[in-house]
Amino acid sequence: MHPPPPAAGVAMDFGQNSLFGYMEDLQELTIIERPVRRSLKTPEEIEKLTVDEDLSDIERAVYLLSAGQDIQGTSVIANLPVLMRQNPTETLRRVLPKVREALLVASVEMQLTAAVSFLTILQEESVSVHSYAHSFLQVILLHLEHRDAGVSNAWLETLLSVIEVLPKETLRHEILNPLVSRAQLSQTVQSRLVSCKILGKLTNKFDVHTIKREILPLVKSLCQDVEYEVRSCMCRQLENIAQGIGTELTKSVVLPELIELSRDEGSSVRLAAFETLVNLLDLFDTDDRSQTILPLVKSFCEKSFKADESILISLSFHLGKLCHGLYGTFTPDQHLRFLEFYKKLCTLGLQQENGHIENQIPPQILEQEKKYTSVRKNCAYNFPAMIVFVDPKNFHMELYSTFFCLCHDPEAPVRYTIAICFYEVSKLLNSGVYLIHKELLALLQDESLEVLDALIDHLPEILELMSTGGESSVQENKLSSLPDLIPALTAAEQRAAASLKWRTHEKLLQKYACLPHVISSDQIYFRFLQRMFSIMLTNNVLPVQKAASRTLCIFLRYNRKQEQRHEVIQKLIEQLGQGKSYWNRLRFLDTCEFIIEIFSKSFFCRYFFLPAIELTHDPVANVRMKLCYLLPKVKSTLKIPADKHLLQQLEMCVRKLLCQEKDKDVLAIVKKTVLELDRMEMSLDAFQKKFYEKDLLDQEKEREEILLFEMEQLEKEKQQNDGRPPSDKIFEKKRRDTKTPTQNLPKSIPVSVPGPSSSIPSASKEIKKSKLIRSQSFNNQAFHAKYGNLEKCASKSSTVAYTSSVSGLAKTSVLSLTDDSFRTRSASSVPTSFSPTPLPSTSRGTANTTDAKSVGSKDPQPRKATLKSRKSNP
Repeated sequence: MHPPPPAAGVAMDFGQNSLFGYMEDLQELTIIERPVRRSLKTPEEIEKLTVDEDLSDIERAVYLLSAGQDIQGTSVIANLPVLMRQNPTETLRRVLPKVREALLVASVEMQLTAAVSFLTILQEESVSVHSYAHSFLQVILLHLEHRDAGVSNAWLETLLSVIEVLPKETLRHEILNPLVSRAQLSQTVQSRLVSCKILGKLTNKFDVHTIKREILPLVKSLCQDVEYEVRSCMCRQLENIAQGIGTELTKSVVLPELIELSRDEGSSVRLAAFETLVNLLDLFDTDDRSQTILPLVKSFCEKSFKADESILISLSFHLGKLCHGLYGTFTPDQHLRFLEFYKKLCTLGLQQENGHIENQIPPQILEQEKKYTSVRKNCAYNFPAMIVFVDPKNFHMELYSTFFCLCHDPEAPVRYTIAICFYEVSKLLNSGVYLIHKELLALLQDESLEVLDALIDHLPEILELMSTGGESSVQENKLSSLPDLIPALTAAEQRAAASLKWRTHEKLLQKYACLPHVISSDQIYFRFLQRMFSIMLTNNVLPVQKAASRTLCIFLRYNRKQEQRHEVIQKLIEQLGQGKSYWNRLRFLDTCEFIIEIFSKSFFCRYFFLPAIELTHDPVANVRMKLCYLLPKVKSTLKIPADKHLLQQLEMCVRKLLCQEKDKDVLAIVKKTVLELDRMEMSLDAFQKKFYEKDLLDQEKEREEILLFEMEQLEKEKQQNDGRPPSDKIFEKKRRDTKTPTQNLPKSIPVSVPGPSSSIPSASKEIKKSKLIRSQSFNNQAFHAKYGNLEKCASKSSTVAYTSSVSGLAKTSVLSLTDDSFRTRSASSVPTSFSPTPLPSTSRGTANTTDAKSVGSKDPQPRKATLKSRKSNP
């Protein structure tokens, strides 16, 4: 590398001033490097850090704890759980005493490391509980009141975990008895705070009599402590204590303390009392709730706007639980008042917005706005509970405007939270789910990708509720009343694709697999299929490409027009399987794997078997290697004797690989694959016990594919026989359960399964009409099944009814959508390869021996070969 030439017109200045400038720059560089040089270890320091390699682990640990530096001692303590697993006896006898000595003068880092190591030893059960209490408990208790709050909390967390496993006698003598003196006013605040938390944990370990005699007096004393921090801490432990002493003692002992603490002068104490009351609502009867708790809560809510914003944050978080717990005690006026209070919190801070630039807003105002945002976020979290509070029937009058505000809140965290709750809201509204259609569109088009990511977690379930109106008995697709849904879905995908958050894009494409169950086949074909192809061909993220490939296969699975199915298949074979880029051919193999998973065996064998095994001649080693991994699944699609000729071609391709493969990595995979193929048992045309579940599942898939074809043919014939004007036909289509487009398939595409024609006998017509009725009823039964069944069909070999996956058969839109980029082919342009005659495939030349594994994006000139096709359903 040469230094860049000086800029044009600038001469090098070697004058005195310039040289002084250079010297100053060099001095600055020297100053910068000095700390680096000083940080290097001297030979003496290196000698001190060196340890004899012949020492055992125990001896090395003892040496480092005795004579090593602090960082070496910390390393030994961090490794203490390993030493306990390897040699617990010697570790307890020789290493642990040195650890005790080191901890007396240890740094904060070593103390924190020791607390974690002691807890790990307890969790791994390296020693018995008795040995642990004898060896480690006193060390833990000794450092509970460390002057550093972080260290003290770390040891306290370890002690609270130890309390869970210690026997009662040990707890009484080692912890409870010393606690009496530790909780006295004469002790430090830190000691009393630790006592509060230990008391809360001990309550569940003793019987009620012991608690009443020994623990409750300490609890009352700490609730009356002179320090508000201690009172607040003890108040938060009253929930655990109430769980341990039962309902009666809670009413007589805990409730009076909570009432008194709720009137405390300290705001943090009042807040702790309020939160504890909300969490204990289930323990109180109706009288206690209405006469004691409700007035306290009412007073707390009224004073909350005058208090600190942190009170409002806690109140807004617990409001849903509070309204649910006090639901039966509200009068109509109180009910309305609490609802208005919630609505006010949902818009808190929005009225104060002004035109100031953010940099000009005082810091205290910015902090206040952040707290108001937290309040609105908590309100969004509690929105489903508030729907229950007002009754879903009253949603439109009482809460719709509030829901609208939350969905359009200026702060993304609020919209993110309401997006997470959207599915729960949809379920609660049930038949009224149509009321929130516009809010769904708004969140789908939200500028924040985090909001979109939260919404799409339950997008399939939300769209299903939207399509059925929340009623599982309704069969008609109702998404036709939401014309902006498809543009919103496509815009969401494009926005995710344009961002760097590919995981959101991948998840969205995976969720789009539900679309055949909620919108028509034509809408998917014209608006989504081409986009899936584009992603597979142009996107640079492999998981996104695979998600698009799988979703495309599901779209193909539910496509209702044979012409469209054939066009998609041809594009898959020509643009991926025979594509110039080896990367596209790799994606074709991924697609083949999804086809095997989603479709029947006969479908794969008919359209994809030969194009897949043709890739054994691919010039790129990575493609051949990936195909070798796929070959066992390819062979599993064959049935003997019907597919004997395909089996022979598969065996011939494998032999060629064994004989002609020059890449050592591919050859090694081929040899392993051959052994696996030899061990595989072939499936017969007839049912076998060992393959019964798989064969039954495959038969169900094949039956659905046949029904799909029969419905298309019979409905097309009905339209041809009905000599009515187009307007009448449109009216009829709107009335039918299964809406089928009026477009006829081009006559140049013959079908593989004989379909009805206008000249067939009347008896045959009756038979096929019965098939149509049977197929329609089949669709109606499976209409509302979750598309998740399809997701699991390959991973589970079970006899679960696969009828849910055909729910898309009964949906075809009346709308006529067009797209120039993915137009239905005319009769003259449709290739004849999609007739029952064989599909065209490409046999790649083998003369070129370039076996670069990851290069060679272009293949040699392909030569055409006619591949035999298997007669079966489309």
